Amino acid sequence: MENDEITIAAGGNVKWRWPSVHPEGMKFGLIAVAITAVLFLLGWDVVGWLMLILTIWVFAFFRDPVRAVPQDEGAIIAPADGLVTLIQRVPPPREMAGASGLGDEPLIRVSIFMSVFDVHINRTPIGGTIKSVVYISGKFLNADLDKASEDNERQHILVERHDGVRIGFTQIAGLVARRIVPFVKPGDMVAAGQRIGLIRFGSRVDVYLPAGTAPRVILGQRTIAGETILGQIGDRRVVPGIQQ
Repeated sequence: MENDEITIAAGGNVKWRWPSVHPEGMKFGLIAVAITAVLFLLGWDVVGWLMLILTIWVFAFFRDPVRAVPQDEGAIIAPADGLVTLIQRVPPPREMAGASGLGDEPLIRVSIFMSVFDVHINRTPIGGTIKSVVYISGKFLNADLDKASEDNERQHILVERHDGVRIGFTQIAGLVARRIVPFVKPGDMVAAGQRIGLIRFGSRVDVYLPAGTAPRVILGQRTIAGETILGQIGDRRVVPGIQQ
């Protein structure tokens, strides 16, 4: 086998391991642990057990699993874990529009909704240079609604590849989410699938595919941040699919 050859790493296999907790979530988890301990010390066992369950959930919410990122330069990788709830052709947000951004023509937008049980670490769909990071304060509507893209608190991130291809994506706060935490700033170099931020407690991420690129996911499909391929740059073929 030549180009089709699969390289097998020394060691034989990959073992499952508990995902680590992101440092951003450690303070919330430790606060929850302290409150739980106090409740048990006060003898409020019923409330203490409920708080213990909440504490476990807090640590689980901020889990940061390792992902196997596809090494395909043409791949647009999902930035979030969650459910594909909307696939629409819409104008790009004005904060990312224009000649220095995504242009002014409508693009296909893929919306991924994250429930409070999904991993909330977000990753960049492509590698390149962070051209802009624009935060906008707003409302906290249900992130599953279409108008959340324009009304909710959100953060636009624009990434440009070495060949000039640009992809924009937006982190959107929801009903429960109250904080968008960025890990990157304009000028930073990022690799495809690299962690770029998180949204606390339920939210959504919109990805704007480049012109001439069709989505390779369907409504109702679940995505895995850093692993699921949303599309291939320049590939117009639509992948049919049904829920069953």
